[in-house]
Amino acid sequence: MSDKYDVIVIGAGPGGYVAAIKAAQLGLKTACVESWTAEDGKSQVLGGTCLNVGCIPSKALLEVTHKFEEASHDYESMGILAKSVDIDVAKMMERKAGIVKQLTGGIAGLFKANGVTSIHGHGKLLNGRKVEVTDKDGKTKTYEAENVILASGSKPVEIPPAPFDGEYIVDSEGALEFTEVPKRLGVIGAGVIGLELGSVWARLGSEVTILEAQDNFLPVVDQQIAKDALKHFKKQGLNIITGARMTGAEVKRKLVNVSYEDSKGKQEAKFDKLIVAVGRRPYTDGLLAEDSGVNLDERGFIFVDDKCKTEAPGVWAVGDIVRGPMLAHKASEEGVMVAERIAGHKPQVNYDCIPNVIYTAPEVAWVGKTEEQLKAEGEEYNVGTFPFAANGRAMAANATGGMVKIIADAKTDRILGFHVVGPQASEIVAQGVIAMEFGSTAEDLALTCFAHPTLSESVHEAALAVAGGAIHVANRRKKK
Repeated sequence: MSDKYDVIVIGAGPGGYVAAIKAAQLGLKTACVESWTAEDGKSQVLGGTCLNVGCIPSKALLEVTHKFEEASHDYESMGILAKSVDIDVAKMMERKAGIVKQLTGGIAGLFKANGVTSIHGHGKLLNGRKVEVTDKDGKTKTYEAENVILASGSKPVEIPPAPFDGEYIVDSEGALEFTEVPKRLGVIGAGVIGLELGSVWARLGSEVTILEAQDNFLPVVDQQIAKDALKHFKKQGLNIITGARMTGAEVKRKLVNVSYEDSKGKQEAKFDKLIVAVGRRPYTDGLLAEDSGVNLDERGFIFVDDKCKTEAPGVWAVGDIVRGPMLAHKASEEGVMVAERIAGHKPQVNYDCIPNVIYTAPEVAWVGKTEEQLKAEGEEYNVGTFPFAANGRAMAANATGGMVKIIADAKTDRILGFHVVGPQASEIVAQGVIAMEFGSTAEDLALTCFAHPTLSESVHEAALAVAGGAIHVANRRKKK
């Protein structure tokens, strides 16, 4: 007889494990199915891409290499003399692995504490809310549920001109496992992943070239912010070439020979390693039986409504396999929403207030609309900016690059977009998220008292600047 649950979640990444924990907290008998297996070939690994080969390990490397960069180049100007600074790549990787192990093990503890049943194997949705689980030995078992939440995540996109070989041509996961610093590193794609991984190895001494097919740098980012960020990245030594369409890659004599086309015509380049970071695609391989009742859209994502319901009764889907940005925090919010809706509550995710972050140095973060979007929509708006170069705390921290930019509706003054490039942008953007979630105006932020000296004072000044009233920077002249 098959086991029965109120909720079965397929996938234990940020969307899945959070949904499972929340469902259990709400009194629902819950199980979570995850196929990821440790290197020993036996034990289960929780946390999905984010904790194991994505967000967490990449940030661990970014933090270490940023500190190394500061010690190597910035400390002397602050009066700190650190001679012969070196990097132990093996120890850096060991530390990264330790952080991952601690966090993934923490999820197992949370499952136990909340009464979530963890099932090790590949989950497949059958008709009638049944889930078939195939274990590592190929044995299958079928479970039944009142509700099923699909949260199988995504995987790196592989392109025909540069198939992965796991050694010289790698995806974002392989780029986290280099055992030594490549002398020349090529990166295909100047998006979030490409910029972050390129930054990691550039700080350690790699000559990094990033090829981006788009003509504009970071086209989804407010272009004033993107242009400022590009200036800093190039100053750091990242060779970013836009409008470069890759046509081929071939490994010869332990070098990757890359061919591409740009505005100047056909080009060639040689690299010791090549990272392909052109995006991710929904991971639905073997997830759905033909009669499951769940449909995919034209891009391969599971079709859901704004509440993450699929077209199959009692079946939901969250995270990277559904529409919207592929972000861990977005997946988690959807997981919580679905669990609460199953329990009879009526929450809703506000997709207009989901922050985006690029963890480079300076960091880039934003929430809401860009100037380009508002212009295209014909909206009238006001803009206020404030540079970190005029912020005392940024000066003290030797991190004066970048700015805060606030865009507000010209009539209502309601904040429409909040954009940051600079130190701790990932933390500062939360102020914009909170403000927009509560429907705040730029004046609301302008009337708020901020502690001094802090980086957040730049938010205050940018809000003041929306109405031409910034104190610590010259304001734009008002039109007569």
